[in-house]
Amino acid sequence: MHGASCLHKVHRNGSLTYSHQMLGAALIHPDVRAVIPLRPEPMVQQDGTAKNECERKAAKRFLAKLRQDHPPLKCIVTEDSLSANAPHLETLHDEGCHSILGVKEGDHAYLCKQVQAAEHAGRVTYYERHDRATGTCHRLRFVKDVPLKASRADVRVHCIEYWEIGQDQVQHFSWVTDLRRSTRNVYPLRRGGRARWKMANATCNTLQNQGYHCEHNYGHGEQPLSVVFATMMRLAFLVDQVQQLYCAFFRAVWATLGSKRLVWERMRALFYDYRLESMRKLWEALLYGFEKSPPVLRIATSSSLGVLLRFGSAKLGVCQSSRPWFAQRAKNPASQGALMSVWLSTQPASDQNQ
Repeated sequence: MHGASCLHKVHRNGSLTYSHQMLGAALIHPDVRAVIPLRPEPMVQQDGTAKNECERKAAKRFLAKLRQDHPPLKCIVTEDSLSANAPHLETLHDEGCHSILGVKEGDHAYLCKQVQAAEHAGRVTYYERHDRATGTCHRLRFVKDVPLKASRADVRVHCIEYWEIGQDQVQHFSWVTDLRRSTRNVYPLRRGGRARWKMANATCNTLQNQGYHCEHNYGHGEQPLSVVFATMMRLAFLVDQVQQLYCAFFRAVWATLGSKRLVWERMRALFYDYRLESMRKLWEALLYGFEKSPPVLRIATSSSLGVLLRFGSAKLGVCQSSRPWFAQRAKNPASQGALMSVWLSTQPASDQNQ
């Protein structure tokens, strides 16, 4: 199943795989566990083109809409090394956004050579901090105003390298940024670059493994139905993240049950079986517990019930007398009388006299 807007991938054996992709973004902070997802930008096959739409074009549309929706918003964009290219940096600059973008030696060989040349020339600044509580050494070095690529020497960036030296392992990260940095702010900038993992773990991983089923195809449709479902899922995720930030009841229930997946399961169970006046009542029931009462049965007294019961007894062939089959199957005379009175109340007077 596929449509005109589906992206496609041709495999080596000649087979085709169709898919839908979206460019997602979220507001993150190094000190805050929750994230605030923003409106996603779908990546769809454009009319009249045979080539798949790239992430760069989707990012350009997303940034334009972000600035249109939130003109005064000051933000720092943090992304992986695939986004550290000259056209994307120019787009970020045009939309008034600062950036902290990851870089890798394999993808940015020219930049790494420029950093090495700056080190030999003595233009590299070093900074080091020790965490005695964890026994970790944070070592950074940065260099100002280096070209990102040989073919675009006009695009200049500041490069930051960071080593996290622990007792058992050493981790290395590199970023480029347009923000002014010094020994006073290079450590907070490092935290901003490391916060990108929240997009992968706290957003994408949560949507896939915490009960949202992001990878599930809820429906394809002829036009953008799958995009609508994916957007609704992110809206639900937004509501949950707001509750995680500001609702004490939600945080208490989450801590009590241990996982969000279990929270969603318990919520659905209460919605199915109980009438709740407010979300507060729902959270209180999940947090403090509730007394389970036997169900209250609603017995219809309209003539339609009598028609249904007569149809059922005739169909089963067990009504050999004026007493219907369900009364004959009652366990004791008292229940027979109760069932018989219900049945008689649904019968016409002529049928009751027979």
